[in-house]
Amino acid sequence: MADGTYAVLSLLLNVSRLPSASILTRLRLDACLYEPAAAREAGKRGRNALKGQAQPKLSARLIASTTQWKKHTLCWYGGTKREMELATGTALWYQSPVPPVAIRWVLVRDPQGQYEPMALLCADQEALAVQIVEWFVLRWTLEVTFHEVRAHLGVETQRQWSDLAIMRTTPALLGLFSLVTIFAQQLLGKHPFPIRQTAWYTKALPTFSDTLAFVRQHLWPSTFFSVSSDEGDTVQIPRVLFDHLVDTLTFAA
Repeated sequence: MADGTYAVLSLLLNVSRLPSASILTRLRLDACLYEPAAAREAGKRGRNALKGQAQPKLSARLIASTTQWKKHTLCWYGGTKREMELATGTALWYQSPVPPVAIRWVLVRDPQGQYEPMALLCADQEALAVQIVEWFVLRWTLEVTFHEVRAHLGVETQRQWSDLAIMRTTPALLGLFSLVTIFAQQLLGKHPFPIRQTAWYTKALPTFSDTLAFVRQHLWPSTFFSVSSDEGDTVQIPRVLFDHLVDTLTFAA
């Protein structure tokens, strides 16, 4: 699953040649789509045709009265359900000099007009239109994950000079992101997540910085502050001040 940047014929062609692999991306509304090439007539000279007749552009299908739309209730962004209108078909996407690629295209239209119409493609022509759209919606969780690990774990900002070191660090950071999430889920149980608010920034849902600080608050006292020092210059501080200090450091670290 990828955004429109990866709707490249050469990439689609290479993926389509892999066993048990497919690709799903956004598709341009002005893409050149064609019918499959007709069977070669016996005795006809010349090379085999790569494509058949041109299909209407998807931009034209959006406004055509002959387009067959079907309403479906889909799993949508934010874990919600939404009724959308879908139109679908199969075609060959071709642009010289790359050989044509067989795709299933899906047009998505919002009957309420809140979302702009969009087109999707899937290299698996047997995939259902509803499944293609719901697969594409799942991509958003991946985008959020990549954004969070870049913002809070330093992914793509490593300062190693070795390519191998970078290749090792990125999976380690992604694994750390997963571990922090799992630890927080286990620590919370059925209790609500504590969301830290400020006078200049309010939020309805917790962010990963809240999650990371929450896990630190449980790990640090048992790891670093569990054993008292035998030195005579140890100074005891009130529990309230200690908890406030740990809370501040977990967000500042």
